[in-house]
Amino acid sequence: MQPSTKRVLYRKRRYLVYFIITIIAISLPFIKINGNHIFLLSFDHMELHLLGTAFNVQQLYLMPLLLIILFVGVFFMTTLGGRIWCGWSCPQTIFRVIYRDFIETTLLGLRKKISNKQEKPKYTIFSNDIKKLIAIILFSIIALMASAVFLFYFVPPEEFFPSLLDPFDHMILITFWLCIAGFLIFDIIFIAENFCIYICPYARVQSVLYDNDTIMAIYDSSRGGIVYDKEGEKIPQAPKKRDLEAECTNCEKCVRVCPTHIDIRKGMQLECINCLECVDACTDVMGKLNRPSLVQWSSPNSLQTKAKVRYFRAKTIAYIVVLAIVFGVMIAMWGKKEQMLLNITRSSELYKIRNINTIDNEYVFLFQNTDKKDHSYGFEILNNDDLFIKQPTNDIRVKAGGKSKQIVIIRTKKTLGDNSSKDSFTPITIQAYAIDEPTISVKRKSFFVYPEKDILENYHK
Repeated sequence: MQPSTKRVLYRKRRYLVYFIITIIAISLPFIKINGNHIFLLSFDHMELHLLGTAFNVQQLYLMPLLLIILFVGVFFMTTLGGRIWCGWSCPQTIFRVIYRDFIETTLLGLRKKISNKQEKPKYTIFSNDIKKLIAIILFSIIALMASAVFLFYFVPPEEFFPSLLDPFDHMILITFWLCIAGFLIFDIIFIAENFCIYICPYARVQSVLYDNDTIMAIYDSSRGGIVYDKEGEKIPQAPKKRDLEAECTNCEKCVRVCPTHIDIRKGMQLECINCLECVDACTDVMGKLNRPSLVQWSSPNSLQTKAKVRYFRAKTIAYIVVLAIVFGVMIAMWGKKEQMLLNITRSSELYKIRNINTIDNEYVFLFQNTDKKDHSYGFEILNNDDLFIKQPTNDIRVKAGGKSKQIVIIRTKKTLGDNSSKDSFTPITIQAYAIDEPTISVKRKSFFVYPEKDILENYHK
């Protein structure tokens, strides 16, 4: 039975993925839930917005968990699919496709065709040089828009656009915007794929994470024949040197289409970004011979044993377990997110003696409203009838996102007792709450200090 030669259009699938990623990246900064962004890390407001929940800088206990998920997720993705991020999701690759394949090739014709990425554009005065300038201008516009979208995740659009109308008062933001756009222009137009080959550290990490079950673009030398010897030198094409049964026609379409300029027949190389352009090229050639592609998206074990790719194995299962645990911990901590903040600090003076039956302790309460609307706050002492709040006597009004510092005096209704021979520290629990929305409340621990009995007795003598 002849193997299937059905065309696998990885390029079109990649373009669809690029389109979806672009739409998501542009849309997310404009989507709000309960007035909060899906994701926003605002250094100006010292807030993290995550899935519609706002976390103050004092509530960033989720950041370490997010970083763990990021790094473990990268390790998991690389172990499973190699540099699939590079070929299918990386902004570097997406922008290179836009500039090289769309602007230079399809729109302006500076390159002959997308299938040949090895041939550099040829420039002639008053013709291609002008087209090159047009290509740079067009991509510069895209770079400015892309850098703005990137900044939307740190400066929300509702603050970014008004800043453009008054640039001299927002020079830091404007400078960041232009610098990011400038770097993107220089990177995509002039550095190009050299960034993936020489600069990106991910290529150096991937070889450590690969195993024989990692899926990648791989050449089937058992069918195509060995093209390179052990020293990496290309074997001459004379019949005495090559296997006459080898199916590879040496058309080198897989080489010409590669954006990082490698020959996939040489084996796994750090420069391969798993874009699968070589798979498409070989599938097209071998399809005309009614044969399956010699370059496949598979794993070394699967190619050798002709079995299915093992996606679930000890390493990938371990990563899934770790990710599940971290997600569980993050969700559990998410549920403890407080809708108001209260910091309690004591004054430098332990206590003040008003008379033998009146002792005051002084505190500084810092209320912070993390909600999107104004609230009035009150507070009380829990489970201690001997203490009461002397000051303040009014509710505390705090604007949305604002803070209010209050001097609080807590007084005793009676002294500690006859057995007090030294200063006594009594733990207390303060509950603060929004008067207009009782579901918003927090509890804080502190302590009240009683003086020793001898000091009280001698104080008024």
